[in-house]
Amino acid sequence: VFMNIFSGIFVAFVFFGRATRRIGRNLGAQTFPEFLALRFDSPRLRVLISGIIFLLMPFYASAVLIGAARVLQRILHEIWPLAMNEDHFFYFALLVLALLVSIYVVFGGLKGVMYADALMGLVMVSGLTALLVLGYWRLGGVVSAHEELTALAPLVQERLPEAYSLGHRGWTVMPEFNSVWWWTLVSTLMFGVGIGALAQPQLTVRFMTVKSGRELNRAVLIGAIFILLTVGSAYLIGGLSNVFFFREDGKLAVEAAGGNLDRIIPLFITRALPEGVLYLFVLTLIAAALSTLCSLYHVIGAAIGHDLYLGLFPNRRAHLGIIRAGVVFGIFCSLILGFVLPGSIIARATAMFMGICAAAFLPSYMAAIYWKRATRPAVWASIAVGAGVSLFGLVFCHAAEAKALGICRLLTGRDVLFAAHPWPVVDTLCYALPLSLLTLVVVSRFTRKLSGEHLERCFRR
Repeated sequence: VFMNIFSGIFVAFVFFGRATRRIGRNLGAQTFPEFLALRFDSPRLRVLISGIIFLLMPFYASAVLIGAARVLQRILHEIWPLAMNEDHFFYFALLVLALLVSIYVVFGGLKGVMYADALMGLVMVSGLTALLVLGYWRLGGVVSAHEELTALAPLVQERLPEAYSLGHRGWTVMPEFNSVWWWTLVSTLMFGVGIGALAQPQLTVRFMTVKSGRELNRAVLIGAIFILLTVGSAYLIGGLSNVFFFREDGKLAVEAAGGNLDRIIPLFITRALPEGVLYLFVLTLIAAALSTLCSLYHVIGAAIGHDLYLGLFPNRRAHLGIIRAGVVFGIFCSLILGFVLPGSIIARATAMFMGICAAAFLPSYMAAIYWKRATRPAVWASIAVGAGVSLFGLVFCHAAEAKALGICRLLTGRDVLFAAHPWPVVDTLCYALPLSLLTLVVVSRFTRKLSGEHLERCFRR
């Protein structure tokens, strides 16, 4: 949560937001690919960036869609247990959510997305704050709940031997240093998501459309409180749910959820909280997912219909119908992925997407707003190295993805190229981002900088 607030809110809005807004307005940029393409005077750069966004963002969107569908699945199964198989409820929920989002993203545009975000943000703060308060009430208070959670730590070795061998030592302490879970938590969920939030295409669009720098300053405090109350509440309740399930069933949360981590919080909500407020939390969690999906699908549609289309056909004008078709295509892709992706995928898919975005885009984005010496070839090389090394790491080095894909085993006979600990569990961002940054600096030193006239236009106040 601290990394989300410090990096994704404070650093993003204070050090990136104001500069992005000024340069974006100077250049007339409307999207992240267009921003970098105009800043480095490279029209074809928007094709590369929009292509990467189009290929990767549906995976992130599908993870968010799955999260919302899991909540609906559990609630629908509780209401109509005999209506259909529980898995069929999940597929039904996916279809309903995809249809709902498509209606107000396709017809509402960016303004509709922002209004929807504002409304859903209020719902999320209210609902998740209530979830935290009622969760502690259900568990007997803050002190009692955390003491019981700490006391469950010895059960990890007994009930979850595989997790224990990977470094899990309880819910109120860090995993064992240098263990598999320590590297997963630190390099993927803390570093990957925290740093990855800085290079999110949907965030830069908000920077460029905000009315003034005063709104950016307000957003720091409001955003920090928002993340603390929403994300922080979810993290706390996720861990504390172990206390409830152990009291009620003698099981840990992952056991009660049948091994699927994505189902823990929906199951806790349906069983632990008063029935009268159950639907408020359903609305809250769905609002959180739909708010994110609105932004993601808008970015996907703009990447296809605005950036990719105009990058390939620069003499034509942007057409709203093409952008809407891009939105629909992005929703269709994420819906298909929602049907085929495995369980327990939400947190990992989020971290993967943010990590690749950071490795591919963050060095060029930082250079765009702070380093005038950065050159066009250097940006191309940096993006290519960042995205290429990230994808190579996911296919051949990072065990969680490499084993699932099976490409490394097919080509080499091994699950990963480098089996020595900790390389199979080190997030690809840890080496892809430094290599991308190094490439940008080195290539910029040996290639011609942009003209002074162009730089003056970009940085004028």
